[in-house]
Amino acid sequence: MDGIHDLGGMEGLGAVDVDAPPFTHDWERRQWALSKNLAVPAGTIDFWRHGIERMDPKTYLSVPYFEKWCLNDLTHFILAGEFTLEEATSGTTKRTGPRAEVRNLEVQRHRLSSNEVRFDRPAQTEAVFAVGDTVTTQRHGHSGHTRLPAYARGATGTITHHHGAHLYPDDGAHGIETAHHLYTVEFTAPELWGDNANPNDTVLLDLWEPYFARP
Repeated sequence: MDGIHDLGGMEGLGAVDVDAPPFTHDWERRQWALSKNLAVPAGTIDFWRHGIERMDPKTYLSVPYFEKWCLNDLTHFILAGEFTLEEATSGTTKRTGPRAEVRNLEVQRHRLSSNEVRFDRPAQTEAVFAVGDTVTTQRHGHSGHTRLPAYARGATGTITHHHGAHLYPDDGAHGIETAHHLYTVEFTAPELWGDNANPNDTVLLDLWEPYFARP
């Protein structure tokens, strides 16, 4: 995600309001509920995230957080042929289908709380790195979805944990299920942000093996 969507480490956007309420308007609550209950076509979390990342920068920076969710869901359903752009903008359709299942609040709470999604998979290859190894991340990103933030590219850190193999986001964004070894890497703040950063601060990132330069 080489674009405005990768906001980590960028300057000039102001401080993050950590005290802001989770929802500012009632429609945001409804959008959250819709996104949690709609089965996005060919949907995985990375497929869904990559849809938001494809928004043009002007739209991404100008619309509220949950409006991005709404636009993303609409885009996925229109591209899948579930309804047309005209139907989405008008709010009406001549097509009919089965009535949606009625769910009461307690049933829905139980369904969400018990919805455990696992991303670990059996390892297909031996791990190249181990805890304690020093690693350097790839310097160049790509135009697709990735969980390697721009501020951590070309940076050197130390592996603190090895988590086995997990689904690889870069492929998952395109509906491809691939598993790679996942590690937690500790970086010093000066390594990421230069000599003006506090030398006592560190950042821990969970990163997949293809994000590292080969030893």
